[in-house]
Amino acid sequence: MSNKITLKSIAKELNLSVATVSKALKDYKDISEDTKQKVLEYATKFKYKPNSFAQSLRSNESRIIGLIIPEIVHHFFSNIINGVIVTARKKGYFVLVMPSEESYEDEVNQIKLLTEKNVDGILVSLSNDTINYSHIKQVINSGVPVVLYDRISKLISASKVQIDDIQAAIKATEHLINIGCKKIAHIRGPLKPQTTIDRAKGYRQALQDNNITYDKNLVYNAENMSYEDGYNLAELILREHPEVDGIFCFTDLVAMGALKKLNELGISIPEQISIVGFSNWFITQTSSPTLTTINQPGFLIGQEACNILIEEIHAKRDNRPFEHKTIKIPTELVIRESTK
Repeated sequence: MSNKITLKSIAKELNLSVATVSKALKDYKDISEDTKQKVLEYATKFKYKPNSFAQSLRSNESRIIGLIIPEIVHHFFSNIINGVIVTARKKGYFVLVMPSEESYEDEVNQIKLLTEKNVDGILVSLSNDTINYSHIKQVINSGVPVVLYDRISKLISASKVQIDDIQAAIKATEHLINIGCKKIAHIRGPLKPQTTIDRAKGYRQALQDNNITYDKNLVYNAENMSYEDGYNLAELILREHPEVDGIFCFTDLVAMGALKKLNELGISIPEQISIVGFSNWFITQTSSPTLTTINQPGFLIGQEACNILIEEIHAKRDNRPFEHKTIKIPTELVIRESTK
């Protein structure tokens, strides 16, 4: 036998057609499990390596997935990237990571670039600036599978993977209430993303469920969701509402800024003010005091989103119907030193 293992040589050795071998390696539904196992065992034993370029020409598949990410340097999104890449690699796909840098224009351009690269599907987390979804709807209407993750829109008909932001925010706010906080401020993100809206809803719901009057004056907007926003807003909160004894922040980065300013002002944490963040960045374990936060499992979100996308890609390839899915990933409260 030639040293080079090909579909043709595998088919000859196993007395199968080339088409059957090809389908078995791609896990087609119309190939029996016994045949698949026989082909896979042989291919593994003799270290068969498919010619991906030739495959893509024959099947009209690129074996490439596009991943639109709002911020690469963000700890949460870095974990999502890892989850997607690890999952895609196991299933024989490459991942093109395209940052939108929280810009609607960049998001539109990156989507265009990915479609020009003939990717098999696209994973998208919407930028903070995105309020028009025509570019994504156009891709979906063209037949390219799209899965939204983390920052989604209810106006887009596609599969979605996210946490339950409302329940997570309720969990965070109720923790502050349960440890005795009576006047709780909320630093929220920009007004547009659904994540911001839902976390603010959860904050308000927790107050109402515990018979605490909601006061819109205790809600502050961190327009850039930055460390500086938290740093500056913490001082503003104290100046306008010196009786505040708890702060729930939209993200850990904002919470870290608030923590820094309160420390500088000589405010004792958590004795005078307790703080809860959101996401569970690695820096939350190194702050002084360490930060109580909601753990947002980025790797699992990336993994689930990638699995659903590949499932839809395969359904399209096999001309099978596919029903969109909405997956809610569970979160947990991580209690540290910033709360009583």
